[in-house]
Amino acid sequence: MKVAITGATGLIGEKLTGKLIEREDEVIVLSRSIESAKQIIPNAADYIEWNNNSNAWQSKLSGVDAIIHLAGENVMGKRWTEAHKKKVLESRVNGTRNLVDAISHLPTKPKVFISASAIGIYGNHEIPVDESSAPAHDFLANVVKAWEAETHKVNEFGIRRVNVRTGIVLDDKEGALAPMIKQFKFFLGGSIGKGNQWLSWIHVDDIVGIFLFALDNNNVSGAINGTAPNPVRMKIFASRLGKVMRRPAFFNVPGFALKIVLGEGAEAVLGGANVKSEKIQKCGYRFLFEDLNAALINLLRK
Repeated sequence: MKVAITGATGLIGEKLTGKLIEREDEVIVLSRSIESAKQIIPNAADYIEWNNNSNAWQSKLSGVDAIIHLAGENVMGKRWTEAHKKKVLESRVNGTRNLVDAISHLPTKPKVFISASAIGIYGNHEIPVDESSAPAHDFLANVVKAWEAETHKVNEFGIRRVNVRTGIVLDDKEGALAPMIKQFKFFLGGSIGKGNQWLSWIHVDDIVGIFLFALDNNNVSGAINGTAPNPVRMKIFASRLGKVMRRPAFFNVPGFALKIVLGEGAEAVLGGANVKSEKIQKCGYRFLFEDLNAALINLLRK
């Protein structure tokens, strides 16, 4: 299969691209920095310089069977200033619009368009939510709604569309877990805020697995929650991480401290949703890590 992928050098993208190459798919990497992409992913079939402000690259997508779109500004990487929020929104909306426009000009359309999305669309919820639940109205939810709306346009071309609403991806080197590991190593680990917020997590191998499953199976379409079947509350997550690392978990980070550092973004950390993933399981996907303990042990006791 010939697969074009954006965001290939990110946490999910690098591992997903590696799996695609490993199974001998023909991978086309779209990147704003070809040299950087070649260093991180040296064995792709081709590299295309992707620029949202130019259409010169679009014809190079001719003949692809699938497009996987992962690129977007890091949401939690900085304090939520108006400038950062604008980048978060525009990187997703404009990038997706750019890809869909490219597809519209291809004489032969790809069979499937798979886009990253986020469980942030649900906002903060105590009761379980699934793909049929109403979206929230906060900043992150509005970003995800606008992002997904751009992907819906591929429906006009008869292309199967999948939006993987990704949860908190667990990886020992990158993402949300990595800084927590460092804190626990120095006996400074603990919960965040009151610890009652839901944390809908997923092992990095499972989120990669879901993208591959969505690529290969025509019965997967529309919004899909990319979260493990058993979400936990933050204080439970911290406790289990401490046990796996053989460290205490009593240095809680107070909510006001997060608000000083992240501004409005603190609400995304201090809140959460109890997200369910029955839809992808009914499609036939089998999770490698349903249990948090097993996921943490796999990542931390290699």
